[in-house]
Amino acid sequence: MRFPRSAGILLHPTSLPGGYGIGELGEQAYRFIDFLVESGQSLWQVLPLGPTGYADSPYACFSAFAGNPLLINLNWLASEGDIDPQDLEQAPHFPNEYVDYGPVINFKMAILHRAARKFRAEATSERREKFEAFCEENSAWLDDYILFMALKEAHGGAVWNTWEWELAARDPETLAAWHERLDENIFAHRYLQYQFFRQWDELKKYANDKGVQIVGDIPIFVAYDSADVWAHPELFHLDDDYLPTIVAGVPPDYFSPTGQLWGNPLYCWDKMAEGNYEWWIARLSQCLQMVDIVRLDHFRGFAAYWEIPAGEPTAVNGKWKEGPGAPLFTAIRDALGELPIIAEDLGHITEDVEELRDQFKFPGMKILQFAFTTDATNPYLPHNCEPNCVIYTGTHDNDTTLGWFESREEEEKLKAWRYLGPISESINWALIRMAYRSVVDIAIAPLQDVLGLGNSARMNTPGNASGNWSWRFTENMLREEISSKLMEMALTYGRKEPEEPESRPSWM
Repeated sequence: MRFPRSAGILLHPTSLPGGYGIGELGEQAYRFIDFLVESGQSLWQVLPLGPTGYADSPYACFSAFAGNPLLINLNWLASEGDIDPQDLEQAPHFPNEYVDYGPVINFKMAILHRAARKFRAEATSERREKFEAFCEENSAWLDDYILFMALKEAHGGAVWNTWEWELAARDPETLAAWHERLDENIFAHRYLQYQFFRQWDELKKYANDKGVQIVGDIPIFVAYDSADVWAHPELFHLDDDYLPTIVAGVPPDYFSPTGQLWGNPLYCWDKMAEGNYEWWIARLSQCLQMVDIVRLDHFRGFAAYWEIPAGEPTAVNGKWKEGPGAPLFTAIRDALGELPIIAEDLGHITEDVEELRDQFKFPGMKILQFAFTTDATNPYLPHNCEPNCVIYTGTHDNDTTLGWFESREEEEKLKAWRYLGPISESINWALIRMAYRSVVDIAIAPLQDVLGLGNSARMNTPGNASGNWSWRFTENMLREEISSKLMEMALTYGRKEPEEPESRPSWM
């Protein structure tokens, strides 16, 4: 699917400013959308929005369908009477520059559970009707998720396969008994999902009304410790004890002699095909209600994926297995219509991956930080790019552009300067300009590059189990001169339709 020529910014909502330790779906999120509009941007790209688990990674969530309650705006709940404003006044002091997840989780989840109890006891009939309508409309995934989370809390956070056998095996009588026993916590998780989606829907509507589309993100695999695997074990390669028999990863390459052992359970694609990929259709449908465009992470795994026997210490002893390929996307397209999908086609990409991507006209990704490692044939150099793709200065997995450039060998730096030609801009702005003036349909830069930040602002370092996903910016960083420069570039390179002359900004 071709997208119009446009520009956008990559920023996960956790990185927004705010007083409660983590970005929220409140005033600062709306201000960021206003900044995008004032800067000539029509796309806001986010990371997966699910409830985070291991290492606080948005790519390891407790559900492929649920929303992250840590993003719920507390002031909104206080304005409706679910939270006592005094509780917010007594909030701990949190750092502004990063998310300290442990204290944030303790504070926010405690206050959100109290809000759920107050809502249950005091909500008006009108509010309760809206809540119940949401629960009914989303019951297909919500009922399993809320029970999973309540059971997980009741077992001290333990992985689901270590629970009582009857719970792991989903014995109906046992589930019913625990459902009654955990009634209060189950209600709380219903309430949290209701509030998340209510707030997110309002924010998305505001963005769309302002001409900004949301670009979301779907990881190809799900976490083993998730409601998805617990509720649908038949869709994954598990043994009789519900343990994975084979897991996901990538093979050894130039960057890692032992490959990457991700450990996610692999899908039983034959079983999914028998059901006409119903689970994947539901997953895409849910995501496309939350966002306008979907980035499919690790797209090459749909053509072929690296299968590793469970228990292997590294990814070395794996093998390639054929993925679902075109039948999956045909089934999804037949059910949902034209698919607004971006294919994350980075890494070692083979001909079959390109054929699958091109068959459905999915735009791929080009990363400028990868463009200067070889010669003029490098596929990431703008002169080698085709229009139907998305060009980035870097992604959430890359260092910031300043951090990247400072760590390069002199030869790579020289190649970059030679390609850029005589410039008076810093390297981050030089790459943003290069992306904007390319023939590529969509140009996106992480906010860190727009702000000119160094390595300390990096969002994620693949392979590091801790210290990721915590960067935040402060409100004073979104300066008018940055907005003006982005607007000028968007207009100059045709990524923003010019206004009528009488309404043009004064700086023009």
